[in-house]
Order: sequence, then structure tokens, then C-alpha cells
Amino acid sequence: MRIARYSGPDGSVGFGVVDGVGPDGEIVDSATLTPVAGHPFGELEVSGPPIPLSGVRLLAPVLPSKIVAVGRNYAEHARELGNDVPSEPMIFLKPSTSVVGPGDAISLPEQSERIEHEAELAVVIGRLCSEVPIRRVPEVVLGYTCANDVSARDLQASDGQWGRAKGFDTFCPLGPWIETDLDPASLAVRCTVNGELRQDGTTADLVRGVPELVAWISNVMTLLPGDVILTGTPAGVGPIVDGDTVSVSISSLGTLTNRAVTRA
Repeated sequence: MRIARYSGPDGSVGFGVVDGVGPDGEIVDSATLTPVAGHPFGELEVSGPPIPLSGVRLLAPVLPSKIVAVGRNYAEHARELGNDVPSEPMIFLKPSTSVVGPGDAISLPEQSERIEHEAELAVVIGRLCSEVPIRRVPEVVLGYTCANDVSARDLQASDGQWGRAKGFDTFCPLGPWIETDLDPASLAVRCTVNGELRQDGTTADLVRGVPELVAWISNVMTLLPGDVILTGTPAGVGPIVDGDTVSVSISSLGTLTNRAVTRA
């Protein structure tokens, strides 16, 4: 099931179930969205007839209380930046205000001279949880979406910590929807910039997979419905500049596209 958050023609915001897209999430003319009542963290109740997907604007699929990101979780990416793979998961937080949705602009701040894309599989938490055993992780995961962990690489190096470099407004595009029926073990994760392939990895190469990450993080902090875990990025990260179109694609899930613009 694909669950989207959307803005309707009248400006109302809600959730809906997307049907009729291609096997890899390609949006086709016949795709529809069926509105549901309330939020997706429970039983879904249809609240209206299907409407053309082309008639709504897709938003970030969730507004998380926090985004927990995992660094250096692909060995090749760690090596390309001259780092070792950590002995335990290396986590950092991105603020909720960094979230934007499909088609929204990535605003490039003047404080940085090198801003880079990072294509990632994102895990969306479906229920309040803490100290989750690995075997029970599927019970607390609502689904998965595409993410771009946009990073000011020069500030990441100069600051000695990552809060500013990863935390600017618009530095966490998410979307286009949440896929609830997905095995995250071996998914292609790709990023293109202006149609040029930059990143081409697979979640099979994650140092630590989704069950281990969710269990480990939930033993550090309580996770709330809608919280997002970014699982790490494969090798091939690179700069984005004003006017670039950045697309993150994950097999069986879909494509998240945003345009980079200089902050006014």
C-alpha cells in the first residue's frame, strides 16, 4: 500500500492511498488517490471517492517529531570521505523544520560553498516504541520512503559536529509516499542530478540493516509515530548548485525530485 499526504484543489491537507502507479512507483495518467480519515497510524477509513492523482499536490508524507540519521552506514561511502566504518551506529538528528516534500525547492544557504546530495532509504515509524527487540521491529515500522540527506559538506568538516551542516531548512526532502509493503533488504538506491547518474547503490550493502538500526536507536530514545530514520547513503555523493534537479529513486518505491535554488 502506498500512503501519501497531499493538498487538494481546495487547499485542504490530508492522507490518501495511491493506486495505479507502476511497479517501481512510476506515476501514470490513470493513477488515483483515495482520501482517508485522520492519520495513517492505525486502521485506515476511506473518507471519499478516488480522485486523479494529477489533481492533487503531493506533500512530505509525514511531519516527524524528529529525524534520526545514521552516518557512515555504507562502507564505500565512508571510504570516499576518508572515514572508517564506526564500531556502533553513528547517529545524528535533523530538525523537523528541515523536511520538505516532492517538488519543493532545496534552498542553498549562503553560509556554505559545497552542498551535496545524499540519497537514502527512510524508515517511517508507525507506533510509539522503546527498546524494541530486533525480532519485533516489523511491528513498529509503518513503511518506507525516499529521502535526501542534504549536507553542507564544508560546514560538516569545519564545525566538528553536524548539527548546522545537516539542519538547514529544506535539507530533508521526503517522498513521494510511504510504501507499507516493502522488503528493505535489497533495494536499488540511486541519485541523479540533471539526469546524470551520481549514486547507484543497494541496501544489501548497508553495514547495519533496518532491523538492527531500529532496535539500536529505540534503545537510545523513544520513537513516536511518524518519526523517520535515515539509513545512510551509498557512495557517489557530490555537489548540487543553483538550478540543479536532484532525483532520488528507490526500486519498488518511487522517485523523489527536488530543484536546488539559491536562498533569496
